[in-house]
Amino acid sequence: MDSILEFSADLLAGLRTEQAETDLPLSDLAFDRMCSALESEGEIEALDRVEYAGTALGKTLRIDGTGGDPRDADGILSVIIFEMFETDEPSTIHSADAKRLFGHLLNFVRASLRKEFRDSLHPETAAAGTAQMIATAWRSVTKIKLILVTNAIYSARIDAVLAGSMAEVPITYNIWDLTRLHRIESSGMREKIVVRFDRDFGGALPAIAASGDDAAFPSYLAVIRGRQLADIYDRWGARMLESNIRSFIQARRKSVNDGIRNTINHEPEMFFSYNNGLSATADSVEVENVGGAIRIVAARNLQIVNGGQTTASLHAALKHSPDSLDRVHVQVKLTVVPPDASEDVVPNISRFANSQNKIDAADFFSNHPFHLRVEEFSRRLFAPPAQGSTRQTLWFYERAKGQYFVARARLSGAERTKFDRECPKSQLFLKTDLAKAEYSFGMKPDIVSKGAQKNFAAFATGIGELWAEDEAGYDETWFKGMVAKIIIFRALEKAVPRQEWYPGGYRANIITYGIAKLVFDGTKSGRSLDLASVWTAQSVPDTLMSDLLAACEAAADVLTSPESGMKNVTEWAKKPACWEAVSRCAVVYEDPGAAPRIRIVARARAH
Repeated sequence: MDSILEFSADLLAGLRTEQAETDLPLSDLAFDRMCSALESEGEIEALDRVEYAGTALGKTLRIDGTGGDPRDADGILSVIIFEMFETDEPSTIHSADAKRLFGHLLNFVRASLRKEFRDSLHPETAAAGTAQMIATAWRSVTKIKLILVTNAIYSARIDAVLAGSMAEVPITYNIWDLTRLHRIESSGMREKIVVRFDRDFGGALPAIAASGDDAAFPSYLAVIRGRQLADIYDRWGARMLESNIRSFIQARRKSVNDGIRNTINHEPEMFFSYNNGLSATADSVEVENVGGAIRIVAARNLQIVNGGQTTASLHAALKHSPDSLDRVHVQVKLTVVPPDASEDVVPNISRFANSQNKIDAADFFSNHPFHLRVEEFSRRLFAPPAQGSTRQTLWFYERAKGQYFVARARLSGAERTKFDRECPKSQLFLKTDLAKAEYSFGMKPDIVSKGAQKNFAAFATGIGELWAEDEAGYDETWFKGMVAKIIIFRALEKAVPRQEWYPGGYRANIITYGIAKLVFDGTKSGRSLDLASVWTAQSVPDTLMSDLLAACEAAADVLTSPESGMKNVTEWAKKPACWEAVSRCAVVYEDPGAAPRIRIVARARAH
């Protein structure tokens, strides 16, 4: 975007268009659109919508969303409050406004620990499920992260600022305003993390230069104390882990975690000898030379590309055995890689680094051949004109963050107009969009429901193995079928909220389960979706949409009736038992005796 004003206007225009197509509240659409950045940036593990505003014991309570179960997020309880303004000119939020909103959010957390408050909530609401989740998981909570997301402009900058504690659990304030979101989307880069070792984390790191003065990428061997590393990770969390790597941390082996944990607890002095240490990168570093000794004072955009298990285990020790951390030292191999070279260099650093994890995370970086091939198809395979149009268009794939906006920003005048016609923003899709569609049709809705990053991690692992077996299967036909799946998913996003049976929430869960259910039932009866016709028409045929909505209605019934003992629908949706229940339920389709409606023209894959 050329400016924050243009970004704001474009954001509101897009939301209003989507509102007209779906009848969903503008606030819900804006929440999904803006808060998704938190997930992609690693601020939260998953994104769940929760709407509650009320009072209890004379205090105002409010919550608009969560970052998932803290037991799946290193003990971090992330709760979100969302402020949406519909004014054409961006509004402004000041410190007093933010503190007031954070107070309302924290009041909800406090109230959730009281049984009388939980009992006062309607059991079928997302708020009741969230309150129950907070109470159940409370013993596992190591930090409360209060997050304000808004399309207003905040008058100052707050990023993980410590703001007191609750029952000895530290609390941080985090604000994601219009300026911050605009910077992330328009730059095409992740938000930079600047670590001041000297000022904020107990001292500069002793180091030695591991490269010559003429090295293209200066390298250092440094030593960081266990407490320093744990505190740094406590502040920024998964944002410290390179965006394409952090997903793979979920696949770590329990035996390795046990070994690290045992060393921390019983032999902390031997940690340096037993542990492989970290491989890290930074855009730049600030170094000082004191009496011939080098010390790293600060690092800009510090990213851990190998050693996520070590980092997470040390962070866990902050709660369970903090005294041991003072005796832990960790080796760090730090390479300075300028932003313009990071896409080529960082994957190789990770690929060849000593790893405690059998999964080679570097294999699925944005420059993996799979992504390059999808990108290549997306730049040259024009889709047929949609009904009522004569213009062919492209489905633009972003294999690296921000490619669309960067490509558009380089153009002006007639060239930009042509780009907008050929690559409409509505046909932009991301790696996480691809993974969500593929796994929905791959009948893994419980994994899709775990959130964009965890789903992508599972998808990447599966697709990486399949690519190695037979990359030829990912051809133009596969690409067209994959785009057809995205067309279906997005058509359902508009259609589902308009249905009389729509429960008023859980749209994403209902859609992934509905698609999986239709594919499951079709497979049982020997039928399959005609993805070729969807690609040709660039839309979903009425008969297919009717059957998809029937499957979605059945899925909604199961999703909103969790098994005994569960109150949180979004947590229920993440369970294999939920998918088993949906797969067993009966659905009456429009024309069950008809000939196959799917001839899976793109090769079927069970990841």
